[in-house]
Order: sequence, then C-alpha cells, then structure tokens
Amino acid sequence: MRSAALLFLCASLAFPQKQPNPAFAPIEDVPGLPRVLIIGDSISIGYTLPVREMLQGKANVHRIPANAATTRVTLDHIDEWLGSGKWDVIHCNWGLHDLKIMAGGKLQVPLPDYEKNLKQLVARMKKTGAKIIYATTTPVPEGKVDPPRNPADVPRYNAAAVRIMKRRHIPIDDLYTAILPHLAAMQRPVNVHFTLEGYQFLARHVADSILAALNR
Repeated sequence: MRSAALLFLCASLAFPQKQPNPAFAPIEDVPGLPRVLIIGDSISIGYTLPVREMLQGKANVHRIPANAATTRVTLDHIDEWLGSGKWDVIHCNWGLHDLKIMAGGKLQVPLPDYEKNLKQLVARMKKTGAKIIYATTTPVPEGKVDPPRNPADVPRYNAAAVRIMKRRHIPIDDLYTAILPHLAAMQRPVNVHFTLEGYQFLARHVADSILAALNR
C-alpha cells in the first residue's frame, strides 16, 4: 500500500494537475451591487477577468463555469447556468464554435440551426428579467487556423445574430467591428485568440456596454 501511495505521489509531481482557469472561479457578491452574467466562448473567458476588474465596485461580474461553445451546447446547459438567482444584465455571445468546419466540410451548427437556437436562447434569457446584451463574434484570421474556420462565415453568422437581436430590441456589443482594425497588433498569428492587449481592448468594450445597460 505504501509503495502504491508513493507511486501515486511521484506521478502527481511528475504530471501535475492543470490549474482551473481563474475566470471560472465563483465570486462572492458585494451586497447592493447589480449582478452581471457573462456567457460565451473562449474569447469571453479571456476578457472576463479584466471586465471584472474594470467594474469592481460597480457590479458583481459572474460568468458561466465553462466554455459555452455552440448554441446547441448552451441550450443543453442554459437552465443550469442561469440558475435561480436574479440577473440584472446578461452579456452573451455564440458563433465561433457554431461556424467551426467539421470533417466532411460541414459547419458544426449550420446557419439555419444557429438562428433557431439563438431565438430559443433569447426567449429563455428574457424569462430572467435581465437586460440582455449580444456581442458579435470576433474575426477569424486568414490561414490554416486549428480547428478550421472560414473568415467569411463570421460576418454571415454575425448578420443573422444582429438581425435576430434587433427584432427583439436587444443591444449589440459589436466586438467584431471594434477589434477588426487592430488584428495585426492584438490577435495571435493564425489564431482566433488574442494577446493580453487584445483582451484588455475587448474587455473595455464589454465593460462599457454593461455599464450602459445598467444605466438605462
């Protein structure tokens, strides 16, 4: 038994467990401040902590404890992620995983399904009584990104999402247009993700859109 325990300890030291992303850590609400929930993909994970810092003393900024991935995945978890607490603002985004190109060239969530899923997600979030903000999907660079995506699909999916949100009077946080002129300096080479500077840039737009919603 002792040797088995020693082997386990050695293995743990040789192959340490990956530390959980601090963006997923639950936060303790400051009483009296509005409650904000961020839902989104890995891009939103990257801007969660700076948004939380920018809104310190102004809002309790939570996020779902996972990568929201596709609209389809989120539909399976939305009740769990919204929970039973009161939300004042929900800042959300889907698209980057939906438009991922799978084996055989098919998109992971085809555009008609994406639109249908978005409508269901909006209807569910509206039941919370929160003010909803929709963020456009950030650009996909040219080149062989992994997993594969087509840069031209991003405007197509964004246009569909914006059309749905405008019909439901949901404000748009247009991260795509904001970051587009700065990709050379703020996006990692042949990668959908961003540098620290890029995430700070996106976070400022997200924080401003949340403050605007809270002030309406």
